[in-house]
Amino acid sequence: MAPVTDVSEEMYALVERMYPLCRSITGDGVRATLDIVGEYIPLQVHEVPTGTQVLDWTVPQEWNIRDAYIADSTGRRVVDFAASSLHVLGYSVPVSATMPLSELRAHLHTLPDHPSWVPYRTSYYKPDWGFCLAQATLDALPDGDYEVCVDSTLADGHLTYAEYVVPGQVADEVIVSCHVCHPSLANDNLAGIAVATYLARSLAEQPTYYTYRFLFAPGTIGAITWLARNAERVDRVRHGLVLACAGDPGHLTYKQSRRGDAEIDRVLRHVLAASGRPHRVTEFTPYGYDERQFCSPGFNLGVGSLTRTPYAGYPEYHTSADDLDFVSPAAMADTLAVCREAFAVLDRNRRYVNLSPYGEPQLGRRGLYDALGGRSDTKQAQMAMLWVLNLSDGEHSLLDVAERSGLPFDTVAAAADALRGADLVKE
Repeated sequence: MAPVTDVSEEMYALVERMYPLCRSITGDGVRATLDIVGEYIPLQVHEVPTGTQVLDWTVPQEWNIRDAYIADSTGRRVVDFAASSLHVLGYSVPVSATMPLSELRAHLHTLPDHPSWVPYRTSYYKPDWGFCLAQATLDALPDGDYEVCVDSTLADGHLTYAEYVVPGQVADEVIVSCHVCHPSLANDNLAGIAVATYLARSLAEQPTYYTYRFLFAPGTIGAITWLARNAERVDRVRHGLVLACAGDPGHLTYKQSRRGDAEIDRVLRHVLAASGRPHRVTEFTPYGYDERQFCSPGFNLGVGSLTRTPYAGYPEYHTSADDLDFVSPAAMADTLAVCREAFAVLDRNRRYVNLSPYGEPQLGRRGLYDALGGRSDTKQAQMAMLWVLNLSDGEHSLLDVAERSGLPFDTVAAAADALRGADLVKE
């Protein structure tokens, strides 16, 4: 795992700042989160009105909440939204009533197998209300009447998402997507937001070949809205990566795109294997995060998903135990490092044509061997030149060369640069 650095501590501090906010698929919590991210990278924020048709979906009403609680006969709040945004069922309609515990139970959600944890539950598209609490708290409640209050609004408004674009040499795009709809869940997906933010900052500090588009949107409906609003330019998207669960202690997991052989799939497989990190590569399934929207058959984009422990793969998932103690600066730094390594490969992966294809060109008289004299990997660099020359037929990429030769991609790319400088290959 990557060592803790100043950047890793900064990412953790960003997660800490966002953690208390109550987020949902719409509302002021999303805007407040994007305001914070906007302090780190300049965001273009989009507001899409309620009722807008987006593919087979419709942008829902906007939900905002000010307070919610359950109080006993003495007025003591036994469940309090102010203590944690997880305590209220997401998208709960307004409620103000007094009812016996026997009636209230139908609106209470707990985790009996983890009696001290609070679950995360939502009801986005079915009007309902409810509270989430620890099973131990529920077990301690005596029978009797309880005051129930959900001070929320569900009204026409907007769905909010944001983009940040790092312009490249070409208009072809790489999408990096993360969801901003989860409330106080540190790994899912505040760590993903933090890694995406710092990845964007890193890419903006250097020239890139591709244009990189970072998308901060609510899960499912946000990606669908973006696709609906950008259908005419989706053909620019060459590669993509969905970031989630980026800060837990588990090993990295890459979920391949629907295609399975998209360039992003090959790059992540290569980078993870070459790094020596413990990791898993899994096949695509139409369940999980927003890769399933980008990989729906009508779009079929080359978009994979990078997580540490994947969707629903750890007991703390969608519970109060996914807190600030569950994520670490080191884990986020490791996720960020893999993203940077992968995009460095993606950005430099080209196909070349050998301009002297009949026999092996004389590298010595061009000074290419002499230029390698001071390198500790001279033999490896020489082999990389020979491999690049041999496979530069316009059909093999540098990643093909690295995979077939077993040489590091950086060494292969450096060899290609040297050969291009000597007018022995061209793109």
